[in-house]
Amino acid sequence: MLIGIIGAPNKGKSTLFSAMTMNDVAIADYPFTTIDPNRGVAYATADCAERRLNLHCNARNSLCTNGVRMIPVNVIDVAGLVEGAHEGRGMGNQFLNDMAASDAFILVVDASGKTDASGNKAQGGNPVQDAETVISELHHWLSGIIKAHIRQITHSRDGIGALEAVLTGLKIPRSEIEAAIVECGLPSARISWDSAQVLKFSAAVLKRSKPLVIAANKADSWPEEAHENIRLLKERFGAQNVFECSAAVELALRKAAASKVIEYLPDSTSFRAIKSEISKEQAGALEYMLSFLRASRYGTGVQHLLNSVVFCALGNIVVYPVEDEHKCTDHFGNVLPDAVLLRQGSTALDLASAVHTDIAKGMLYAVDAVKHMRIGREQQLHDGDVVKIVSAAR
Repeated sequence: MLIGIIGAPNKGKSTLFSAMTMNDVAIADYPFTTIDPNRGVAYATADCAERRLNLHCNARNSLCTNGVRMIPVNVIDVAGLVEGAHEGRGMGNQFLNDMAASDAFILVVDASGKTDASGNKAQGGNPVQDAETVISELHHWLSGIIKAHIRQITHSRDGIGALEAVLTGLKIPRSEIEAAIVECGLPSARISWDSAQVLKFSAAVLKRSKPLVIAANKADSWPEEAHENIRLLKERFGAQNVFECSAAVELALRKAAASKVIEYLPDSTSFRAIKSEISKEQAGALEYMLSFLRASRYGTGVQHLLNSVVFCALGNIVVYPVEDEHKCTDHFGNVLPDAVLLRQGSTALDLASAVHTDIAKGMLYAVDAVKHMRIGREQQLHDGDVVKIVSAAR
């Protein structure tokens, strides 16, 4: 799974990336700080099955703290997109292509409205317009890819198949291509769409295949302006798609925790000071951040944002494969060693494929380790299931 962090310049994309991954990257309050894309690993969180089963897990492919499973997710942060990026303006198409394989996008805007569309400091910046510009660039970028191959697509009797071949590297499945064509009311037998039709299809298929949510960043700065801008963002893009957050506060808290100044868990609305000797400036900063946490339902909002993308926008569930269904262990005796993300509706066979292709090829059946029931290959799994795969493959 790959989540792309996108947005106009100087909206806090790299700060959000660092807060999620704790990777050191260049961060500055001027445009185009990011030149090469930043890649890292963030952690989505969910209640670990150990709580329900009254066990103590030995997490192997993930982490577990106080019954909270932290599951790795790949994240990429690309350079800021300006109007005309698909034509080469700003950092250009190179960086659009960098995040082509993303499964979902987090579009970062400056909720405080203190930067303009180009990322320069300004008064009265418009985050709604900034978001619309970036989304438009995505549509034109995909449209450009399709138009570059339109001749071969037009000459193919299987228009959908030809489109699928062009879009395969973008992880856009045939089912979403078909659905987008129907939604747009476009012909599919022999595709000879004009530019407007290609753009219409591009917008529809991106919306279907790559969910996009908006991170209303810098919510702690200029709160009155941020509050109004967040209201406008929710009005335009839907409240379920807009997440207020402060990447800067989250990053500062995580660094303070790493330095043993405080005890802090992501998604928390508080923290505990553990280092008594701190400077007056540090004490003031911690007090400021604590007041922001307490005023928010989801703390800094960063972890809630990531979890919402992974579990809501992408519709993933967490499943635990084991080899011993009685002890919920692998062959080394590790309890609930792996947590696997699967899309809702996935089957026991899909889990087997996620574990190893050979195990899937030789799969006979599965066992629900909680209910102690044998289940079939096509049995749909549910969030938190603990499953043993029985396979002829070793």
